[in-house]
Amino acid sequence: MTDNLERFNNTIASFDALNAQDPNSQNVDGVDRPKELVYAERLNEMLNRYAPAASEALKLATRAQHIQRWVSPRSDYPMTKPGYMQWRSNLKSHHAEVASKVMQEQNYDAETIQQVTSLLQKKNLRTNADTQTLEDVIVLAFLEHDLDAFVAKYSDYSEEKFLTILRKSYMKMSDEGRAAALTLITIPEHLAPVVLKAVAGC
Repeated sequence: MTDNLERFNNTIASFDALNAQDPNSQNVDGVDRPKELVYAERLNEMLNRYAPAASEALKLATRAQHIQRWVSPRSDYPMTKPGYMQWRSNLKSHHAEVASKVMQEQNYDAETIQQVTSLLQKKNLRTNADTQTLEDVIVLAFLEHDLDAFVAKYSDYSEEKFLTILRKSYMKMSDEGRAAALTLITIPEHLAPVVLKAVAGC
């Protein structure tokens, strides 16, 4: 048991070390920190709140969700819907490959590695409980930490467009995840009406 815990902790530390190399920064409480490291920590914290009994594979996948994301920027792909979809698909494969390599170095078994890479590629979203939980956590973390900045960045969007975007996210969530969006997280007060309207329309 001790060896397994040490392996898990070492793997998490390796994921974090890679994300700490992110050249992009995010200001958190007045301190600039590597953006993807902040994202990984926030997802991890949300997972602990939402699903404290999560499996080891899910905990690992959550921490590696955006691992080294910056090496494949959106600008490398055509600014079209097909270009966006190709970018997202390639990112999933990239995250899975990096996580798999780290886990192999830490002597994880093939089955656990496969579970983690499958989660990172969002396979079987509706039928795999861990994949669904990961999707729920991603949306919950976005709503709590990033929605305000997203609305400010796209201030030219109409309310209906925001509602459409939010509803697409909600439709990917489980019933438990949607309920948590109303009870578990903190949403900026000025955005609460839009979030409630989006949920009501799902």
